[in-house]
Amino acid sequence: MKKVFTNSFFTITALIAVAAIARFFTPAPNFTPIAAIALFGAAYFSRKSIAFLIPLAALAITNIWLGAFDLLTMAAVYISFILAGVIGLWIGKKVSVTRVIGGALASSVVFFLITNFAAWIWLGGIGLYPMTMEGLMMCYTAGLPFFRNEILGTLVYSGVLFGTYEFAKHRFPALTR
Repeated sequence: MKKVFTNSFFTITALIAVAAIARFFTPAPNFTPIAAIALFGAAYFSRKSIAFLIPLAALAITNIWLGAFDLLTMAAVYISFILAGVIGLWIGKKVSVTRVIGGALASSVVFFLITNFAAWIWLGGIGLYPMTMEGLMMCYTAGLPFFRNEILGTLVYSGVLFGTYEFAKHRFPALTR
């Protein structure tokens, strides 16, 4: 049976914790490590249950501290986060710069589509957007500046997380055991 609590487990968990703390210091709206945490955890944790559980715990704990309690929005965020984890499983099959960039871009698109759809439902329900295809497109258009920040944040944080861990693995071979 494979050991769970290895040097790599603690290193990956520590990197996720540091990235989660970075949520409190975002330089711009939606420039966050959320998707990067999901991608990274799913790519590197050897047990898939842990690959989703620890990143989800990091998201949930920071959401509590940030006061994020809107049910519809949080459901959209968590669904997007889990789908980013699924993309991370694909990255983990053969980690490469191309896969990390592709995964970061794909997870950003998924996050944008799902969370803005939820925003349209919620804000359309209170009359901000018409509940039509035109209203949905208005909502997506209004979200474009946040989408840019989501892409940049996910790319930067993915680069930092994956790059730091790959550097650490080469510097400290015990992490590969």
